[in-house]
Amino acid sequence: MIKYLLTSVVLSFLFAANAQNVEFKSANFKEDKEGFKNAVEAIKKGDEYFELGNEAIFLIKGPGLNYELALIEYEKAQKFNAKNGELNFKIGVCYINSPYSHKGIKYIYEAYKLNPECDPFMNFYYAKALQLDNKFNEAIKAYEAFEAAYKKADNFNKFVSKGKKECRAAQGAISNPIRAWVDNVKSLNSEYNDFAPSVSTDGGEIIFTSDRPNGHTPNVAGSYDKDIYSSSLSERKWAAPTQLKPGVNTESDDISNNLSYDGTKMLLHREVDGQMDIFESTLSGLNWTSPKEMPFQISSKKANEVYAAYSEDGWSIYFGRDNATRANGFEIMYSSMQSKIQKNYMAAQMISTVNSKFNEGPVYIALDGQTMYIASQGGDSYGGYDIFVSERTQGTWGKPVNMGYPINTPYDDFFFSSTANGKYAYIASNREGGQGGFDLYKVTFWGPEKTPVTATEDYLLASIVNPMKDNSIETKVDVNKKSFTVFKGKTIDAMTKKPVQANIEITDNATGKVIETFTTNSATGKFIITLASGKNYGIAVKAEGYLFHSENFDIPKGSADNLVNKVIELKNIAIGSKIALRNIFFDTGKSTLRAESNAELGRLVKLMNDVPSLKIEISGHTDNTGSASLNATLSQDRAQAVVNYLKGKGIAAGRMTAMGYGSTKPIASNGTSDGRQQNRRTEFEIKAN
Repeated sequence: MIKYLLTSVVLSFLFAANAQNVEFKSANFKEDKEGFKNAVEAIKKGDEYFELGNEAIFLIKGPGLNYELALIEYEKAQKFNAKNGELNFKIGVCYINSPYSHKGIKYIYEAYKLNPECDPFMNFYYAKALQLDNKFNEAIKAYEAFEAAYKKADNFNKFVSKGKKECRAAQGAISNPIRAWVDNVKSLNSEYNDFAPSVSTDGGEIIFTSDRPNGHTPNVAGSYDKDIYSSSLSERKWAAPTQLKPGVNTESDDISNNLSYDGTKMLLHREVDGQMDIFESTLSGLNWTSPKEMPFQISSKKANEVYAAYSEDGWSIYFGRDNATRANGFEIMYSSMQSKIQKNYMAAQMISTVNSKFNEGPVYIALDGQTMYIASQGGDSYGGYDIFVSERTQGTWGKPVNMGYPINTPYDDFFFSSTANGKYAYIASNREGGQGGFDLYKVTFWGPEKTPVTATEDYLLASIVNPMKDNSIETKVDVNKKSFTVFKGKTIDAMTKKPVQANIEITDNATGKVIETFTTNSATGKFIITLASGKNYGIAVKAEGYLFHSENFDIPKGSADNLVNKVIELKNIAIGSKIALRNIFFDTGKSTLRAESNAELGRLVKLMNDVPSLKIEISGHTDNTGSASLNATLSQDRAQAVVNYLKGKGIAAGRMTAMGYGSTKPIASNGTSDGRQQNRRTEFEIKAN
């Protein structure tokens, strides 16, 4: 390249013409010596931060506030002289290495026009600007020019090779987009940075992080610390975000990581004594508790840990850790519990198959337990962070695969949180066209048109007080290999309709094994859980002072995803209270108890033992199919079979009576198959207490 060797006379002329590079020399600013002096001092001060930021970037570390502080100074000088190539270059670099990277493109272009040799790294950042601008062929040429012109390029070979590789990958991806929409969630975003989304499995609640003004004191760069916010979906619209209460949010940075699948726990990371560590908060009533630091196996004292996620079974925590002994930035680790009761974690292990030579970002484990979504600056990225998918095969996580365009772009695209059906996900990106720096985006994966699920009343997590309607889980696109049903609702008093805190037990009826136990919210009675298809489930709901409630439902193998939304009314233990034993099964046309009934019968035995004053009537009921006499006999025999079982478990015969009512006491219409199924039931009624 030919260097621009201009005399001060020519410079003055060009300055007047407003067309060429204007050096910061006193001769060019004789009429404003004070302004020139202040501008030069600002540049000098900004350079100190600029160098620190550059050093961090090329060591694959975060630049902290250095570029922000440098920008404050550079922009003072820019107001004085906007036609200096080197200053435009530095401003452009500051922006490109910030959440507002799209703002850097015009400054780098201007710097290149004014003086393409203003800095040894001009071609490198010119290439980055072209890459962000989707001008990939030109970007590759600029990367090659940097290699050829800069003698020390070998020291940055991996960055240059990475840039060229990204451009080629992006070209192919944009020409062959995946079947998905990516839409800016404008109602959640601000002119600041909004990122780290985590959505509930039903898609009705979201938490995220923002550095918008929050009532705290701004830092030295004039920006605010990061706080965690929540919002709920009502009438298909996200409500205005609400800042979580103090305790979760502090005067320091508090960054959301991941909601547990039942919505009752949340992982976050925050800065403590200059170091990032992972914390956990629990939903108690309407509020999140003050976060507790995770054990040292996860929150160590020798490294920074960020962006943690729960495994699908709750046994493991996945997270990012920077390793001082390696030059690869943050790497993905995991730590598993030896016991859920004691919550003692094992030493963290690195997942070498998913880590690259650059920073690995937020991680998310899908409900199938075999799919990991991971953000990375390495691999087959299109530029910045991209979101990748890794599949676990025979216990080993495979090489991450780029999710494709338009999910990923040459900008930073990271975070991934999905609804249970896999049709919707939320990500964060600082791509051009957003409202601020990082914005939240909704990804909708395309699928065949299907009839929407019938509108239903939807009850959100307990931190949300407004109910919403028509928030059903739609049929999924076949993204994950497994399908799931969201079972949600709330437990209330049958008489007063007020919320009741209750224990819920989910049983695999085929094996009798309890697969999940949890407690509904103490303030609202709300709950949410996801269940895999291919099983018949028994649900037992117990609360002190109430009769237990039971349900069973079958989710056929390979069935489309669904939403079960249930308001469970619990009855006080009072004379006259009745309960249908939905998980007691008989052979067709017979009174022989099947093995799948054991879990339900065991709960009934426990109730009788826990409340020794109870006297009950066990009643059998049928639909109206067949003769009345046969139905009466069958229902009586079935009721007696239950009584005989209870006797065999030590329950005194005098506390129980068996009655067969046949089809005389229907609770639903016998005109439908569903109604007839409801009428075929075993009940017990409290006769004395």
